[in-house]
Amino acid sequence: MLNVFITGASSGIGEALVREFAEKGAKIGLVARNKEKLDAVIASLPGDKANYLAIPADVTDRDAMIDAAQRFEAFSGGTDIVIANAGISHGVKTEFYEDLDTLEAVYKTNVFSMAYTFHPFIAPMKARGHGQLVGIGSVAGIRGLPGSEAYCASKSAVITYCESLRVELKKVGLLVQTMNPGFVRTPLTAKNPYKMPFILNPEEFAHLCVKAILAKKTYCVFPWQMGVLAKILRLIPNALFDRILAKRKQKPRLNH
Repeated sequence: MLNVFITGASSGIGEALVREFAEKGAKIGLVARNKEKLDAVIASLPGDKANYLAIPADVTDRDAMIDAAQRFEAFSGGTDIVIANAGISHGVKTEFYEDLDTLEAVYKTNVFSMAYTFHPFIAPMKARGHGQLVGIGSVAGIRGLPGSEAYCASKSAVITYCESLRVELKKVGLLVQTMNPGFVRTPLTAKNPYKMPFILNPEEFAHLCVKAILAKKTYCVFPWQMGVLAKILRLIPNALFDRILAKRKQKPRLNH
């Protein structure tokens, strides 16, 4: 039986990942702030409910995440896979003073919290000689999009952070994986005022993502069409990129 720890587990991509692993008979630690939502997810899962542990915690609280990890280690007998999925997205423009707080919050949830999630598992995984740490990135981390200064930058940081960690932990037998969705139908994308090509339902993404995690792939973009687009985006010269994005509609600001 796989032992899997997932943050942001009460809705969206996180909930879909929980369901995908539950179908495979995994023992799962579900982390989110709202215990009632976690309990509702667990009540709807298949199999023995004793295999699921709801852990209400704020991922931006490092001590709470250390405690959550210790609880799941004791519950499961040893974690196999940790998925740092929790994330937020708001439109941010650096010119507005009030947006600086939003930028900080996005970074804390999307980047710092990933480190808080991974940190307490590394030592016990090293002691066991195996383990997988999975960071949920985004195609938005490939290049910066106008009005998304916080989200794009945070996901770019996630991609680079996971790469650094991957090279470091490979030496001790641990695997770090970066899973990058394109557009997925979740509350994060519901207010996007622009076209979202190749958009997936959370269940579709979760199926592809879990398959890649279990295949131990280190870096993936979903769906494959977005992977092709991401490679093209890397190659487009700045002048052309700027011209293409100049009139693109932008994600609403939190304080607007």
